[in-house]
Amino acid sequence: MHIMEGYLPATHAALWAAVSAPFVIHGARRITRLVRETPEVKLLLAASGAYVFVLSALKLPSVTGSCSHPTGTGLAATLFGPTVTAVLGTIVLLFQALLLAHGGLTTLGANVFSMAIAGPFVAWGLFHGLTRMGAGAALAIFVAATLGDLATYVVTSLQLALAFPDPAGGIAGAASKFLGIFALTQVPLAISEGLLTVVVFNMLGRYSRSELKALDLFRGRVAS
Repeated sequence: MHIMEGYLPATHAALWAAVSAPFVIHGARRITRLVRETPEVKLLLAASGAYVFVLSALKLPSVTGSCSHPTGTGLAATLFGPTVTAVLGTIVLLFQALLLAHGGLTTLGANVFSMAIAGPFVAWGLFHGLTRMGAGAALAIFVAATLGDLATYVVTSLQLALAFPDPAGGIAGAASKFLGIFALTQVPLAISEGLLTVVVFNMLGRYSRSELKALDLFRGRVAS
């Protein structure tokens, strides 16, 4: 979903940066408070950021000026909430733009909104909604990570459609074309990410039980 450098019109790039900024600022404040109140979760926070970096760097090129890859944001969103994930995702996307030529600085706001804000909010909402309905943690994690990944690509498709409407079908027609192109690679990638995230979450439950307990994951302490 990394929209490449210079691909978006300047007004769209500026708009997405402005929309994304408040989420990142709020997330930075939450991280400061979280680390001050529960310093034992620092390593878990760093590991969640590394998970986002590694998975989102595994890109497959697409013909839309973007790319397909797992996002890795579902794990951080369920553990720490979506705005904390917005900060982690912004750091990852900034490093990838500077060091790996994935995405770009002018498109950073758009990429942050799709991968680090929209996807994590969907994942966080699904995880807490399903667990409150009595679903098991593994099922909730799988659904959250899978659909959070897909939500990122739905938003990227809409961003591209808004910037480049189809001459005949308009924004809706362009969105359906972008979604169709992404779906071929993203659906199996999203399912794979969901399964991998369940495995990682189970490992954290085995080796980082005290940190997960500090987050009070299933009692609603993890806020947006």
